[in-house]
Amino acid sequence: MKKWECDVCGFVHEGEEPPEKCPVCDSPGTLFALMIEAKKEEAKVIAGKRWRCIVCGYVHEGDEPPEICPVCAAPKSMFVEIDAEGKEIGTPLQPAQDSAPLILESVGTIPGGKKEKSSFIDRLAGLSLKIHLHPIMVHFPNGVLPVVLVFLVISIIFRIASFETAAYYNLVFVLLTLPFVLITGFLEWQKRYKGVKTAIFVTKIMSSLIVFAAVSVLVFWRLLDPDVLAEESPTRFIYLGVAAGMLGAAGIAGYLGGRLVFGTRRND
Repeated sequence: MKKWECDVCGFVHEGEEPPEKCPVCDSPGTLFALMIEAKKEEAKVIAGKRWRCIVCGYVHEGDEPPEICPVCAAPKSMFVEIDAEGKEIGTPLQPAQDSAPLILESVGTIPGGKKEKSSFIDRLAGLSLKIHLHPIMVHFPNGVLPVVLVFLVISIIFRIASFETAAYYNLVFVLLTLPFVLITGFLEWQKRYKGVKTAIFVTKIMSSLIVFAAVSVLVFWRLLDPDVLAEESPTRFIYLGVAAGMLGAAGIAGYLGGRLVFGTRRND
């Protein structure tokens, strides 16, 4: 069976001919490249071993896995050896830690009639990954936060109160969406990335919490002091600084998220 790879998004199709269009990005079939011959040639030139990070999927070629994954910073023990076709040969040197803790359990049946306990959180995380809930949720605040800062700057420079009011209502919207962003992000970290506590994940989590804290401060500060951005207010530039820090933390979290998602994609 031939394999065809979409040059746009990397989707792999199996069949004698490429599909009419990519089911992921809708690119036409003319943008699919035949993979099977390339993989045969690749298998011939690979002299060393191949290792895949079980956290983010990065593939390393060499006699030993790298000390740390260049994408997600997972340790050497989180790599598993794979063959030329990408199938796992062995097991990781160190088993990945368990995913989210059991909070609400249900009993399921596995082949052979044995019963095992499955976590409600684990099933919820699986559903979240299946429908890509975290990327969907994170786009809402990420798209609004730059608007908030721009509106605040306009309101101060041009003394237009309506822009400050609009920024406040946008902040309220972001505050309402952030709990869902944090929850789905935690579930994805536990399920997809094995809950690994490397620098990239710790930094991403801390940045997200800083955003949540900053948005909360801005909303309740404005609620308690409606004139915080008035021309005579001594704290208006502090308020603006908190907003700028909020956007910076959101940018860091977004950059690290993109690195995890696209870090293993080809650059050709």
